[in-house]
Amino acid sequence: MSMQAAVDNILKSAIDRGDVPGVVALATDKDGVFYERGFGERVLGSGVAMTPDTVVWIASMTKAVTGAAAMQLVEQGRLHLDRAASHILPELAQVQVFDGFDSDGKARLRRPASEITLRHLLTHTSGFSYDIWNADLAKYQEEQGIPGVISCENAALSTPLTFDPGERWDYGIGIDWAGKMVEAVSGQTLGDYLKDHLFAPLGMSDTAFKITDEMRERMAKIHARGDDDSLVATDIEIPQEPEFEMGGGGLYSTIGDYGKFVRMILNDGKSDDGKAVLQPDTVAAMSTNQMGDTRVTALKTAMPPYSNDAEFFPGMPKTWGLSFMINTEQASTGRSAGSLAWAGLANSYYWIDPRRGIGGVYATQIIPFVDKMSLPLFLDFEKAIYDHLN
Repeated sequence: MSMQAAVDNILKSAIDRGDVPGVVALATDKDGVFYERGFGERVLGSGVAMTPDTVVWIASMTKAVTGAAAMQLVEQGRLHLDRAASHILPELAQVQVFDGFDSDGKARLRRPASEITLRHLLTHTSGFSYDIWNADLAKYQEEQGIPGVISCENAALSTPLTFDPGERWDYGIGIDWAGKMVEAVSGQTLGDYLKDHLFAPLGMSDTAFKITDEMRERMAKIHARGDDDSLVATDIEIPQEPEFEMGGGGLYSTIGDYGKFVRMILNDGKSDDGKAVLQPDTVAAMSTNQMGDTRVTALKTAMPPYSNDAEFFPGMPKTWGLSFMINTEQASTGRSAGSLAWAGLANSYYWIDPRRGIGGVYATQIIPFVDKMSLPLFLDFEKAIYDHLN
């Protein structure tokens, strides 16, 4: 059976079973796409096909893009990985560490033991966390009236740290702050900077924080999975007139556009037509462990409607580069050790395998994150790609 037939069968069978409403998937090497298909519906019951050009909320797949923008400015000497980030954003000098609740239920706050750096922000070692995976932080935000980050209100970034910078890894809003640093030194909104310096050079014309009319015509809706495994379309959408553009999770895109970003990393920073978007040394630094002996830990959900517990390849040590997770061993799918990856809240996923020179992008539009049917389907898709390359 050919690769296309095998992968088609995996994805179409999931649709036929009703596991996911719609799915799009792409595999690419350095030279271009060699698999790109869509199955199912953009909105369950609509009859409108989920085609490869479907626009989806890529959520935290935004992080790698914001990280690349920050690293462009590091190349230019306008940002520095290990200088206090408060030199660029003075408000970061005022951030305190949340140290639990006292016997009266009042939050204890203290000064951090060290300053936050851009390296901390890009590696999720700054101390910033997400309420969705931290029950104490969720309680603190509720008591203080701090909105969730998806509100795109500046107040959402006013949360305390949950540990001292550099102490450990925890997934959080650090890259939203990195996006603010890009804005501060470029004098542009993050969306405008990305458009000028990444999207235009890479030909990513379907990627933006603000959904154009033309993009909206091709959009899929996010579906919520019920306790009985049913799927219901929602109207969840990132604010289109935000106070800040969410560098940690605000972008809408297509698998084809994101595949161009994947190829740029595979090609050491060059676009499909040979433009240098990043320097090879920068891509190499982004693609290697940047947090020493610290390791990625499992995320335990504090908000089950939005996320299940989350860990990729449980039992395998995982590190973090400058906005990518890195698996330290060969994965069960065939993904090489040293590959780069991450995901988006609505069950979109990607991987980049520099050793084999391939990568993939996959998207459904389902919450909670790490959906019981969508994540296994992604891993089956990835494994089928490797099985046919071996």
